[in-house]
Amino acid sequence: MSAGDRHDDPDRLLPLAVSRPSEALAAAATVLADAPDPRTASIARQARAIVLRDSGHQTEAVTELRRALRLAKSSTEPERIADVQATLGLTLGLGGKHVEALALLEQAIANSKGAAAGRALTRRGYLLRVLGRYDEALADLRQAVMLLHRGGDQVWEARARTHRFLVYAALGQAAHADRDLVVAEQLSAANGQELESAMLVHNRADVAFQAGDLPAALGFLDEAAARYTALQTEWPSLAIDRCAVLLAAGLATEAVTTTEQVLRDHLRRDPGGTGTAELLFAVAQAAQAAERPALAEERAVQAGRLFRQQGRKGWLARTTYLTLQARYDAGHRGDRLCAEAQRLADQLDEFSSPDALSAHLLAGRLAADEGRQADADRHLALAARFRHRGPTFGHAAGWLAHALRAEGRGDTAATLIACRHGLEAAADHQRSLAAPELRAHAAAYGVELAALAERHAVRRNDARMLLRWSEQWRAGALALPPVRPPDDPELAAELAALRNVARRVEAAQRADEDTERLQLERSRLESSIRARTRRLSNRSGASVDPRRREDAADLGALIESLGEHRLVEITALDGVLHAITVIGRRVRMYPIGPVEVAVRELDLALFMLRRLAHGRAHSGALERMDAVGLRLQKVLLGPSAAELGDGPVLIVPPAALHAVPWAMLPALRSAPVVVAPSASMWLRAGRLHTPRERRVTLVAGPGLRGGDNELRQIRGNYPSADVLANGHATADKTLAALDGAWTAHIAAHGRLRRDNPLFSAFALDDGPLTLYDLGRLRRAPLRLVLSSCESGVAAPIGADELLGAVSALVPLGTASLLASVVPVNDTATAGLMVDFHQHLRAGDSFGVALQKARAGVGDDPIAVATALSFVALGR
Repeated sequence: MSAGDRHDDPDRLLPLAVSRPSEALAAAATVLADAPDPRTASIARQARAIVLRDSGHQTEAVTELRRALRLAKSSTEPERIADVQATLGLTLGLGGKHVEALALLEQAIANSKGAAAGRALTRRGYLLRVLGRYDEALADLRQAVMLLHRGGDQVWEARARTHRFLVYAALGQAAHADRDLVVAEQLSAANGQELESAMLVHNRADVAFQAGDLPAALGFLDEAAARYTALQTEWPSLAIDRCAVLLAAGLATEAVTTTEQVLRDHLRRDPGGTGTAELLFAVAQAAQAAERPALAEERAVQAGRLFRQQGRKGWLARTTYLTLQARYDAGHRGDRLCAEAQRLADQLDEFSSPDALSAHLLAGRLAADEGRQADADRHLALAARFRHRGPTFGHAAGWLAHALRAEGRGDTAATLIACRHGLEAAADHQRSLAAPELRAHAAAYGVELAALAERHAVRRNDARMLLRWSEQWRAGALALPPVRPPDDPELAAELAALRNVARRVEAAQRADEDTERLQLERSRLESSIRARTRRLSNRSGASVDPRRREDAADLGALIESLGEHRLVEITALDGVLHAITVIGRRVRMYPIGPVEVAVRELDLALFMLRRLAHGRAHSGALERMDAVGLRLQKVLLGPSAAELGDGPVLIVPPAALHAVPWAMLPALRSAPVVVAPSASMWLRAGRLHTPRERRVTLVAGPGLRGGDNELRQIRGNYPSADVLANGHATADKTLAALDGAWTAHIAAHGRLRRDNPLFSAFALDDGPLTLYDLGRLRRAPLRLVLSSCESGVAAPIGADELLGAVSALVPLGTASLLASVVPVNDTATAGLMVDFHQHLRAGDSFGVALQKARAGVGDDPIAVATALSFVALGR
């Protein structure tokens, strides 16, 4: 339609304002430039105002609407006046002036009839929904749908149904909500309402979120964002909803960053608007989850002030709860806080607030702390309702409330049963995800349930019980079967583009050239890759080997499978380390000491190994290493070290201690040691089938001193090995050679990305090979050696979860992995790797081969430090 057509038919400007906003602005400007009559001018001004309001320019929108209302009154057309009044009322209400807004909307409804009244009722229903007055909103929207359907106004019927869908969704009436959404989608598509179609995709994200399908929710949000961008419009609720999904996925830091960016823009353009208030609340909520209390308090105070001015009692209650939870997290207790928490929990329940579960849980905890058992029982019972309702990711919290309620009654058996059910619910949610990042973060939903059961084990001094519960939730993401992404040429293209950009960044840095544009492109590609992989869902139900669930529970089978191995499982509970040993069939437990002391000693040990890797060896270096190793042994193993002897040892540390150089400990110096994220994972690794074709792959990346010589010597053990080096070690060739290999060795510089662990990479001839690339393997090598910098280091995530090479490779079929915990000396590493492969070729396991190679390094401090820096993971 041309601008001239719109001028001839000004009534089409209003639908255009919501369908294609940028075109509507241009058309309205054309209309106003021709000195139109008052009625036509009022329509043009109203259309401009709608676009301005929806893009966050609240003040300018109100100014335009007041002009439009004066022009409408000059036209002496009652329906035109009422329509502008309704738009002005809604706009004022969204800007926080709800008293004047509702008065204008009341006038508009009173002065309208038929479909016009339906349009005014839709606007008031929208505002009442935003204000949390759901029953009143539902009454308006039911009447609006009837009037609009009867009047044949399909565009506005779609809008009324969209708002009614949101009310039904807020009230938990899923069937009614879905029916309205389906009809609204059909009507919007049939009438070319592009913006409203985008909004309906956005609403689909909310449906997926409420169902607990986080990957689908992220996918719908990404699609809605793309549509909004194409229409050159912004929607503050998009950032708010994305924040909620990111928080549910455990990505609190990212939620703060992305939402705060949107908020800053809205604070400039519309400081008093309803969208700004909700953004402030979202940032406060995310900041609290990310343990940034100062930002959380600042944004919560600002949000509370706006909600109070806007008369939004439901949102104000949510903000008050947020500050209450922050006080509790900071250690505040007492009768006054308890009473306030109980009042607030009941209020949030009345509002059907999404925070009702956590508010009742908080009230129950505080009441229990104050000895008010009846109050605690009531609130925990109300919270426990959610173990069977609401989003699936909230079911574990409902079971936690049920467990705490049973514990308050002194019913240990019921407490442990509830903990087991809660961990199963959390595992079901974790299993519904596919991206390793989301799976790792999802573990947080089970951490308190596992800790509750572990406390009972410690109080009873029951080592077997502690081992069983420690295994229940340890490294759960690695226990899940991989969800293989479909062959995605776009993902492959983006990963290739990322390699190209990374190579260009390095070249520019060497030439001392500006890299800002390239760095921005790298950030864009990383964001796109991360978003694409997060959208992958496991809702279709990847098959789960039932033994994966049984391994943790079947303690007898685990103990039997250890054979001659001595198991040391270390668990962190309430800031204290406990060691559980299994030697023969005897299971014992030892309290060790504070986690923070162990972490401090570990940092010192790693610092010493890094110094030696760079050739900074001084006289007495070996003696100092021995002293540091002894201190490390005391804070990690305590008295359990005396039990271990010289046989093979399996160490299962908590995630915070995954980077320990275990061979530094005197009790383990001469023992074959393997490390695993969980004993159950070690057991499963032993069941993996050896590939029929015992294919060996050797890869050497560029710039590694002695790398080619290292591979030449290693190849002597594997004459038929596939060798990729000297320009042939490209990403595609390397992935093809690694896929399904029996044994693989990668000698390449590595880059650890602590900010984005799955972008950690190995330097190949055509750029970095990231862990996202490795995730595309059909089957990872059964045995893999990584002789590069910090290849064994991963980022502790969630509850005893890791993101790094282990998380990428173990679910894909790697049973044994050799890697370093610090950057290593290239020259010293080459000799160690040659010896290691000789022992491996002779039939030794990874643990035994590493122990024998380590024993042969002599007394050179750099060689010793290099040997101590490697750990054998898995079998």
